[in-house]
Amino acid sequence: MQSNNKFKLGIFSSNCSGGMAVTKVEERWDNSWENNIRLVKMCDEAGLEFMLPIARWIGYGGETDFHGGVLETVTWAAGLLAHSTNIQVVATVHTAFNHPIVTAKQLATLDQLGKGRIGLNVVAGWNKPEYDAFGVDLPADHAERYARAQEWFDYVQKIWTDDEPFDWDGKYFNGTGIYGNPKPVQSHVPILNAAASEEGRKFAMRNADYLYTPVFDLDQAAEVVADVRQKSAAVNRDVGVMTFCTIVCRPTQQEAEDYLDYYANQNADWEAVDYLMKLQGMHAQSFTPEALANFRDRFAAGHGGYPLVGTPDHIADELEKISATGIAGSTLAFVDYAEEFPYFRDEVIPRLEKKGLREPVR
Repeated sequence: MQSNNKFKLGIFSSNCSGGMAVTKVEERWDNSWENNIRLVKMCDEAGLEFMLPIARWIGYGGETDFHGGVLETVTWAAGLLAHSTNIQVVATVHTAFNHPIVTAKQLATLDQLGKGRIGLNVVAGWNKPEYDAFGVDLPADHAERYARAQEWFDYVQKIWTDDEPFDWDGKYFNGTGIYGNPKPVQSHVPILNAAASEEGRKFAMRNADYLYTPVFDLDQAAEVVADVRQKSAAVNRDVGVMTFCTIVCRPTQQEAEDYLDYYANQNADWEAVDYLMKLQGMHAQSFTPEALANFRDRFAAGHGGYPLVGTPDHIADELEKISATGIAGSTLAFVDYAEEFPYFRDEVIPRLEKKGLREPVR
């Protein structure tokens, strides 16, 4: 995520069937390997900062089995790094399902492959059906989940930074004679963490470079940024905030609104939407109960992402407003990433450059 751009841009969930749109339309995202390679090349050339995947093992059912077909994030990252030059590729890793020694080795290898372009999105876990599939208990207490995640993260960091073999005797992990070579190319691998609970925010303040969080409205976004700045400063850190947006960009406002209604209302996979929201409400705290009650349409349109629907001028103006709250950047999601991103690249990004939010690609 290293760049001089005031407002950073990435792509979210292209490794997942359907992307972020819980829809039945025929043109919904096909997350084939070929499409992902096509997309990362376009994004790399356009100067986007990063690609961020979702780590998913069990889909959400419905007619489409939304997110039932997902490319595993570490192997996905390896392929994207091999087919790109500048863009950062993030691996999303569940601390409950991946041993820290293995993860440390995998990401160090990826950083060698990408010559210093890997990132890590740490997930403490929330999706109970996936825990059931792995035969692992999901702690009801968020503090327990994040205590395990903290030890996991500390273990990974020690493998990356210590030059001599060491022993580990923790609450959740134990081992002797541990070391990791080669080290990551980067002296510091960028860390993302999505969290809304109190324990999750504390974890992000201690460890993440960016807190990744939904935006419900601009006032709420500004409040989150102010809170993160205060709390991260209290532990002598400077944590940025990023969010995720759903993009429907068309030449006219009416065209954009009509297409949103077509895919996210008339053809939404409501069974999958409702199951996704039920799981979020039961086991995660990424969305408040009020947001879950009020934003069902946003979940259909883009997994709860902030909707940007309209002309290139309108979307550029809205991104400028988001930036003004202190949000450092956003991921983008489209119904069909590879078909729709070029219009965003050609029409919206130049407008962001004129606003001083991004610099032209050289």
